[in-house]
Amino acid sequence: MLRSAVTIIFLLASGYFSRIQAQAQPADYHIKITEATPPARSIRGLSAVTDDIVWVSGTGGQVGRSTDGGRSWQWTRVSGCDSCDWRSLYAFDEKKAVVINAGEPAHIFMTADGGATWQRVYFNNTPGIFFDAVEFFDTQEGIAIGDPLQEQFTVLRTHDGGRTWQPDTNAPAAGKGESIFAASGTSLITIGGNRVYAATGGTVSRLHQYGDNTWKALPIPLIQGQATTGTFSIAFLNSRKGIAVGGDYKNDTLRQGNCALTSDGGRHWTLPRTAPGGFKSCVAYITPELLITTGTSGTDISENGGKDWRKIGDGFHVARRARNGSRVFLAGKTIAVLEMPAHKKGAPGKAHR
Repeated sequence: MLRSAVTIIFLLASGYFSRIQAQAQPADYHIKITEATPPARSIRGLSAVTDDIVWVSGTGGQVGRSTDGGRSWQWTRVSGCDSCDWRSLYAFDEKKAVVINAGEPAHIFMTADGGATWQRVYFNNTPGIFFDAVEFFDTQEGIAIGDPLQEQFTVLRTHDGGRTWQPDTNAPAAGKGESIFAASGTSLITIGGNRVYAATGGTVSRLHQYGDNTWKALPIPLIQGQATTGTFSIAFLNSRKGIAVGGDYKNDTLRQGNCALTSDGGRHWTLPRTAPGGFKSCVAYITPELLITTGTSGTDISENGGKDWRKIGDGFHVARRARNGSRVFLAGKTIAVLEMPAHKKGAPGKAHR
């Protein structure tokens, strides 16, 4: 009897310590820094075209380009824009990219020679002008969105690949104190040929959807009510399945109200079982079940479609999966790539970030 009891205790203890050991094992995801001292002090614009071609943009008018997967970088400062903070950019290939700054006056610049020269294609010095993000549907059609002027969000359209931009008078109305965050350029996404989703924060957090020539707004159940709260980033696999992240950037350890999931295009939302670890400024699908989110509170991974999250490393401002590849890049004060198990890589479907 005594021997049996000792055996049972030994087996229970072995199982316990095995679980502790498993929990203590190194994570199977690793964030590898590839650029430790970029000339831009803060990077929030990131556009990954392929696993090799990736562009970044940030403070000091700086734009960086890599054609070898982030191992080496070529940097340029857009002429005459030393004080511009390029919060969002869209890269078409290794030669062509468009950048837009946050703040006034507003600039959009384009390069067609890999950043060697830049052409200003839009300028606006209206008091209060503030753009947050730029995206494209294809090689010709694009959209940029900014904070409200006279209770209406600022929207620009291009139909010639970014060479010219026109104001869109059919822009969504904004509530008092409602705004868009220029935290990572991912508050705006395009879906299909003409659908647009834009997420807001401040006094209210909403998902503004454009389709069939009209805008409609749906509430997002993230923390809201203050200028520092709301939705900072959205990602969608298709027009129905998506995720919103954010929180309060001045209280970046707060886990409540920082993530929500939808399976019907934003009409209804559910909260994750295990929330990400604090404020998040960006979220992206890697595969339909594997997601990454990052912010000043750290970088988290979900392996079950956003229902549960665990921290894997330090925080960045933005994370993007290559549009035509499987590699994931991150940027903030440094630039990094996500190293992950080979069996976790795969096509994400029509992921929109």
